[in-house]
Amino acid sequence: MARVRVRPFDALVVVDMQVDFMPGGALPVPGGDEIVGRINEYVELFSRAGATLVFTRDWHPPNHISFKTRGGPWPPHCVQGSPGASFHPGLRVPREAIVISKATDPDREAYSGFEGTELDTELRKRGIRRVFVCGVATDYCVKATALDGVRLGYQVFLLADAVRGVNIPPGSVQKAVDEMLDAGVVIVEIPSILSF
Repeated sequence: MARVRVRPFDALVVVDMQVDFMPGGALPVPGGDEIVGRINEYVELFSRAGATLVFTRDWHPPNHISFKTRGGPWPPHCVQGSPGASFHPGLRVPREAIVISKATDPDREAYSGFEGTELDTELRKRGIRRVFVCGVATDYCVKATALDGVRLGYQVFLLADAVRGVNIPPGSVQKAVDEMLDAGVVIVEIPSILSF
């Protein structure tokens, strides 16, 4: 079995674990809340290894282009400062973590944590070479973040036991996983990850 040791020059990128993406939220990802415990395990593991912790969040203005009210595909969600934009209350977000707000421009879509944000700058400043991605949704923001990471020259790992997808249209989760594999993303999960 392949194993990966977490090192100080690695980053854990937790994608969009926000209330609106959880069951009962404005744009729920099925089973999104089921991975909170596993993500917290990864947060602990990466913290112990001295790695960088990053939490991305949708931080939409009220008139964002992705909303149905402006002809987009989604209901309003994760509006800046709203309860739905908060991280899941059970999610462990350490004080030293970097919080990246994305999709803040009302006229631009932005699924990736790298798009229109300071994420790449922050990672390079810290000498990060490998990025481990988890969160929601596999077929949208997780995929976009992972693919951008590869494009920007990082080695990217998908934490398979800490992601959930929307699967709209049906088959989109598998298609997303295939795209990530084709781009060079490596898929791992506990117990393949070591911090000692």
